[in-house]
Amino acid sequence: MVTTRQGTDNKPEGQVMTGRAKWTRWMSAGLVLCLAVVLLGAADEKKPSAKSSVSVALPKPNPPKGPESYRVKFVTSGGDFVVEVTRKFAPIGADRFHEAVSGRFFDECRFFRVVPNFIVQFGINGDPKVQSRWRRASLRDDPGVGKTNAKGTLTFATAGPNTRTTQLFINLKDNAFLDKLGFTPFGTVVEGFSVVQKINAEYGEKAQQGAIQSDGNAYLKAEFPRMDFIKTARVMKSKPAKKVTKE
Repeated sequence: MVTTRQGTDNKPEGQVMTGRAKWTRWMSAGLVLCLAVVLLGAADEKKPSAKSSVSVALPKPNPPKGPESYRVKFVTSGGDFVVEVTRKFAPIGADRFHEAVSGRFFDECRFFRVVPNFIVQFGINGDPKVQSRWRRASLRDDPGVGKTNAKGTLTFATAGPNTRTTQLFINLKDNAFLDKLGFTPFGTVVEGFSVVQKINAEYGEKAQQGAIQSDGNAYLKAEFPRMDFIKTARVMKSKPAKKVTKE
């Protein structure tokens, strides 16, 4: 004889099932759940996977030798500009810059420090894991060869002797006093300097480098949403030399 009782979950009388009925109900529910999981899995397999971000090449202990002269086009949120690099001015720095650009290191990098009438600084990758690897690949200093930190020149930032990594700055005016402090230029903005001059300076030096290193672009986008940035930086193809024909 089957009896009914008050369930511990306050079910009304008559809703307590026998052991066999419970087993049947649980088996049915389990089968439905399994089928649901299989269907959801199949649906997920059919969904197109999200495009992964372009991977950044890792630095070599010593940067490969680059061209004696080359140009890099920066496509930014505020317009485009072109830098011409001359290797003899700072061979080690020029080679590392070529390696970084070729490895797409500067894509999505923010201009995190803009000091009007002084410099525009950039070169911390938006992915902290990528930045950590490049940051450890410090460079020896290049001996100065007389190239000065003139308006429009591109130079590696440093934290002392032999500490150059990936951070760079563009001089917004003649800053010859930096020459004696170990800052060796290796390139010059040859096109679009007006774009560089208009890079958003509203945040000045507010961005904390420690936070950029640890949290990357997530920190910069949240705290400084209007900060200008590099969309892409690419080595430009050299134009073939024109043949001189003799008449």
